Amino acid sequence: MDALAEQLLRLVDVRLLDPLEILLEDDGIPGGLRTVLRHRAAAWADTIEHSDDATAVRTLARLMATLYPEEHAFAPPADWWRTPLGQAVVRRVGHPYAETVSYATAGAMLGISRQGVHDLVRRGRLPRHPDGGVPVSAVRDRLLTGPPPPSDPSSTDPPPL
Repeated sequence: MDALAEQLLRLVDVRLLDPLEILLEDDGIPGGLRTVLRHRAAAWADTIEHSDDATAVRTLARLMATLYPEEHAFAPPADWWRTPLGQAVVRRVGHPYAETVSYATAGAMLGISRQGVHDLVRRGRLPRHPDGGVPVSAVRDRLLTGPPPPSDPSSTDPPPL
């Protein structure tokens, strides 16, 4: 199972199955359900990574609405964008609800530091949004078509999932 499928399976387990066990006062969620979810997580990951954009975006939209149902705007910490799911979202959608992101978030999306984003903006490799930050569309374009991000020894590894 690849990293995206593993993260999806963990999220479904923590955000859906664990609360269900608490609500039902039963720790006996059928093992068959976990097996089905393992297969589904692998299928979702495959769809996100290998299907056409429309199919991948529909799958991501269903997953994001289910796994992150908060009533307030979706605003994960910058490090979330370094996770397999965060990288899949930024490559397929950009940011689901924001036109621009901070330099720190753009850096996490690109796998570089905030200072690295600042340098790219200063050198004209990324545009600066008039209201501050960087347009998400430019970050996504750079990920999809631009050069790979420079090696940045100050960037951190993604948090364990």
